[in-house]
Amino acid sequence: MSTTQTGVNSPLFADVIRGRRSVRHYDKSVRLSHEQITELLKEATLAPSSSNIQPWRFLVIEKEELKEKLQPIAFNQSQVTEAAAVIVVLGDTEGYKRADQIYGEAAERGYMTEETAKSFAERTVSMYGSLPKEVLHKIIHTDGGIVSQQLMLVARAHGYDTVPMGGYDAAQLKAAFNISDRYIPIMLIALGKAAKPGHPTTRLPIEDITFFNEMPADK
Repeated sequence: MSTTQTGVNSPLFADVIRGRRSVRHYDKSVRLSHEQITELLKEATLAPSSSNIQPWRFLVIEKEELKEKLQPIAFNQSQVTEAAAVIVVLGDTEGYKRADQIYGEAAERGYMTEETAKSFAERTVSMYGSLPKEVLHKIIHTDGGIVSQQLMLVARAHGYDTVPMGGYDAAQLKAAFNISDRYIPIMLIALGKAAKPGHPTTRLPIEDITFFNEMPADK
């Protein structure tokens, strides 16, 4: 069974979320094919997004010379060159302009009428096109975070390991890889097979961080 298939042999979701670790040391001999990476990303993009605009974009860096180019930009973190690939998660500030395509396909599949699809697309383009920059960017960062987490869980479900990286120079990243100002860097995600397991970690007691209906006065 290939590592990108799902079915009766798939791990339980509880095992996936409990087994995910932030892995920083990878087996350099393990590589993923374009097909395998594409399948992981395809499952990751089943994540929700605001108005289903799906503003995420992915730059997959897998060539050795490009990973070496990226490493100093990512503050010389070793996982950049050890991992099979580094996924640069980007947010497309013009992603909403594909609303016609998104809603049009939904209509073709019978999820909504053509009239509804046209109305949704027109309203979406109008609304997102008039949003203040900071509001649009907040939405894109939120959607980018959601798809990033889903990608890490999808990878774990297929037997791979990841680590999210916020430690990098965004300006240098954009310059080095010819990323236009249309795109917002969200995070880097190293993807591969662990050479050393990620360290287990603890979490705050849920009763210390959860409040029902109102916030306590002393928090």
